[in-house]
Amino acid sequence: MRTILITGPGGCGRTTVAAAAALRAAGHGTRTLVLSADRTDTLGAALGTATGAAPVQVTPELTAWRPDAAERFRGDLTAFQSRAASVLDLLGAARLDAEEVTPLPGAEELSFLRALRDAALSERYELLVVDLPPAPQALTLLALPEELRRYLRRLLPPERQAARALRPVLGRLAGVPMPADWLYETAARWDVELAAVEAVVADRHTAVHLVAEPGPAAADAVRTARLGLALRGLRTEALIANRVLPDTADDPWSAGLVTQQGKTLAEWRASFDVHAVAHLGRDPRGADDLAALAVPGADPAPAPVEWPVTDRIAEDGVLVWHIPLPGAIRDELDLVRRGDEIVITVGPFRRIVPLPSALRRCTVAGAALRDGELRIRFAPDPGLWPREQ
Repeated sequence: MRTILITGPGGCGRTTVAAAAALRAAGHGTRTLVLSADRTDTLGAALGTATGAAPVQVTPELTAWRPDAAERFRGDLTAFQSRAASVLDLLGAARLDAEEVTPLPGAEELSFLRALRDAALSERYELLVVDLPPAPQALTLLALPEELRRYLRRLLPPERQAARALRPVLGRLAGVPMPADWLYETAARWDVELAAVEAVVADRHTAVHLVAEPGPAAADAVRTARLGLALRGLRTEALIANRVLPDTADDPWSAGLVTQQGKTLAEWRASFDVHAVAHLGRDPRGADDLAALAVPGADPAPAPVEWPVTDRIAEDGVLVWHIPLPGAIRDELDLVRRGDEIVITVGPFRRIVPLPSALRRCTVAGAALRDGELRIRFAPDPGLWPREQ
């Protein structure tokens, strides 16, 4: 399955573009699901078919789905109370009824990620079009699986789990039931679920379409979004310049906007595969309007993002790790080695990345940012590096 993640600055029309992309693919016979994170039914308004918590068949080849975070959260909490019944009874805890549960902060994001996982693992579809939130929230959402898995491994490392045969003994010594079984089983289940979401996002067939309305403010937002996506190893396949005005405008006010858009488009074309989508003079509604937008489809042969390590030991005595960070600025870049991980901070974004196995036996010898690529040099540690016989 191919997955297209669609995001952009707030108010750029990304949901309409997602609907148009999904409808176009379905029109070519591709079994397509469009998944939206919007709380309001902007997707349904664009498609002309109401969407909601259950998948809706829009055309024979197109399904639309807008998951209900509250419903999923209630189900998860009810299941958790059942699994932790013995511990809750021991503590004298009062159970929560499903009707009184409202989603906690973060529940909506986790619910949407689970829906993304379920959709991607389904064999019913060939293309998944994901209408993500605006870019800042989308980047936080996409980072969540990796970060939560790291927290789980640090807080509940599997290797620290007591042997199953010892738990009854430890329980008698402590005088209370040991929660190790359900605690570690829950952590393991969460890890598997998060790993499945992470695999969908990191899949080589997953690409991002950025949507933005040309203009100075959007230019800054697009640069920042592209940088954040690159740090997560995601490729920006296309930049969709939405609501582009025709260059035949006669009045000075419209002519000024056309000139401003043209300048931004020229700048974008130097760095992106730009697809200009014309302004229809109204909000697109229904299949005919969406078809008139002529948004791009999915690239059938995507180029995967790679962070290669090159061997320069014979020439320079180092290994070089190449990390593409288009749009990065040297003054906004920071690196910290911490054990077998490296903390990369670039602009407003930070990611903690495990080092490739060969680099764990090396020390950092320097770094440079050139042509949108971070190159970190590693010198082999004589105490850890295999010696030639």
